Amino acid sequence: MALDRPLRYGMVGGGPGAFIGAVHRSAAALDGNLDLVAGAFSSDPETSHRQGAALHLAPDRVYDTYAQMAAAEADRPDGIDVVSIVTPNHLHYDVACAFVDRGIHVICDKPMTTTLDDAEALCRRVEAQDVVFCLTHTYAGYPLVKQARALVQQGRLGELRKVVVAYPQGWLNRRLEADDNKQAAWRTDPALAGAGALGDIGTHAEHLARYVTGRALERLCADVGTVVKGRAVDDDASILARYEGGVRGLIHCSQIAAGEENNLRLRVYGSEAGLAWDQEDPHRLTLLSDVNGDAPQQVYTHGRASLADSVQPFLRTPQGHPEGFIEAFANLYRSAAHAIAAHEAGVAPAPWAQDVPTVQDGARGVHFIQAALRSSKNEMWVDASYAPPGA
Repeated sequence: MALDRPLRYGMVGGGPGAFIGAVHRSAAALDGNLDLVAGAFSSDPETSHRQGAALHLAPDRVYDTYAQMAAAEADRPDGIDVVSIVTPNHLHYDVACAFVDRGIHVICDKPMTTTLDDAEALCRRVEAQDVVFCLTHTYAGYPLVKQARALVQQGRLGELRKVVVAYPQGWLNRRLEADDNKQAAWRTDPALAGAGALGDIGTHAEHLARYVTGRALERLCADVGTVVKGRAVDDDASILARYEGGVRGLIHCSQIAAGEENNLRLRVYGSEAGLAWDQEDPHRLTLLSDVNGDAPQQVYTHGRASLADSVQPFLRTPQGHPEGFIEAFANLYRSAAHAIAAHEAGVAPAPWAQDVPTVQDGARGVHFIQAALRSSKNEMWVDASYAPPGA
């Protein structure tokens, strides 16, 4: 890195029993580029300090509130360089602002905010304070997703025609929020989560399609609904889409698909070939040849020197050794760490360190949610084109 030390980071959220907090900490630790030194891990001070003790942090750097943490860390000569935000969605904006306004870089879980006004305000604050902001759209961290993007950029698919992303889960097929399930409770509470399946996994699907194809949404027609009776947020959505250049699209997300685990699937079809990638088999990418031609299908696996140069910085294990969810998260953290270190050293980051979802990507995700909800409510196609501040 451009600095001669690991970056110091703090975490807001991620207390005992919080699955995603442990994932972020594991990812941040994988490359040795970031050291966890501070935290406000829960809205309950006692719980926050208990988690800090379990992580062996100095007691004076475990805080009762994120506001205390932002103020204190900004004043310390050895204060944090970056904060990782892993709270429920409704807190993302306020927490991010508290640190951005003090010049502290941010890594934030998605969706970035629960309203478009907040998303756009955050874009402007990030630009004004000149900080690095990374949004953790995990699946952009997989090496073979990056290879898919490279193949599209190389023109291997010919003229793009259609992109299909399906993201079915089944864990909310029953009303777990009524059974004191912590994860289900906040994710299905509109006051805490905003949208339901659209925000939780639909934004991942939308970002994956845009990341690989490089095409922005122009119009969409959505059917968004709540299948499980008594639930207060959406749990199923099917969306027809039109992208730049006339590319057709289909985005499906559901958390009531009984039996499904985390079956995110991407297909991209062009005039010459197609692409197929499945998150539950993430170390394989298939280049689908035209059935009317004589070219064989090609299967790309991670770890090979034949993958694009832009993919090589993200390969962690030799070929034949699968990489997975933690490594994909870690690739985002490593890129963000290098970009932040370069920023602090006053030098330009390497191109691969800029390959992370940004605050503008976060705003696009929030806009997508609101456009889909508006379309579904009015049962009509709506304009989905959008340029966030700073784009």
